[in-house]
Amino acid sequence: MNDAAIGRPDVHLPTAHLIDGSLYVFRAWHSMPDEFHDVDGHPVNAVHGYARFLCELLERAQPEHVAVAFDASLTSSFRNTIYPAYKANRELPPPDLERQFVQCRALTEALGVHLMIDHEYEADDLIGSTVWNLRALGWRSVIVSADKDFGQLLGEHDEQWDYARNLRWGPAGVHDKLGVHPHQVADYLALCGDAVDNIPGVPGIGAKTAAALLAHFGSLDALLERIDEVAFLRLRGAASCAARLRQHAEQARMCRRLTRIALDAPGVGEVEVLQRRPRPVDQLDALCEQLRFGPLTRSRLRAIAS
Repeated sequence: MNDAAIGRPDVHLPTAHLIDGSLYVFRAWHSMPDEFHDVDGHPVNAVHGYARFLCELLERAQPEHVAVAFDASLTSSFRNTIYPAYKANRELPPPDLERQFVQCRALTEALGVHLMIDHEYEADDLIGSTVWNLRALGWRSVIVSADKDFGQLLGEHDEQWDYARNLRWGPAGVHDKLGVHPHQVADYLALCGDAVDNIPGVPGIGAKTAAALLAHFGSLDALLERIDEVAFLRLRGAASCAARLRQHAEQARMCRRLTRIALDAPGVGEVEVLQRRPRPVDQLDALCEQLRFGPLTRSRLRAIAS
């Protein structure tokens, strides 16, 4: 199966794959039939789906350096201190899913894949800080996620890989998809908001207007410093847009603190940490027994872990 590319860079640098684990656990939870149970009778449909995804990715990409990042909580991020309503539109995972997150993390480690998780910083921040650290060492990153927020991290040689849709893109692809460049993504989301994370943005400013404003002014800071010019732009509703920006300027700045991925989180700073290492097979066997994986899945996981 060939990867579909959107502005994908052609490079030959050493590469690390950084996986947005929580996204794929949630997808498995919603897509896999509720017919899988562990030895204690608890549902494990999300674990089965996540295991299938991780096996396919490791078999297909065969990365020597890889990590999976997980979110620890919906309520303990530093962003909740800035804006208590951050992600308040999301329901907390039910106990059955919380239990499966723990099992997915255990499976990740049993396969010799480095695990990243923190209660203050989200998976995005752990991945972002790792991308930043690796770039300084001359490495490129492939971020495995469909989340548009990651567009802000893509440097010249980096890629984002939407595994489910089989799409890969580099920094040029960010502009093709959003109408802004990677360094403008946080400002773009601060202006138009992000309903997924309950980030309000500036009321009345949608995605197209946000992209047009940033194309003209370059950044949120320049836009807010030159609000008087907005009313004279060839932009539908330019005068009312200027008024909304004046009224909600501080909210826009606050939203950018939410949309900007942190680059000082406790990510990985040494390449060796990301290198896959064989783990004791009894650790994996015990987990497979607990999860009641079938013989085909067990042999597949053993082959990957060895």
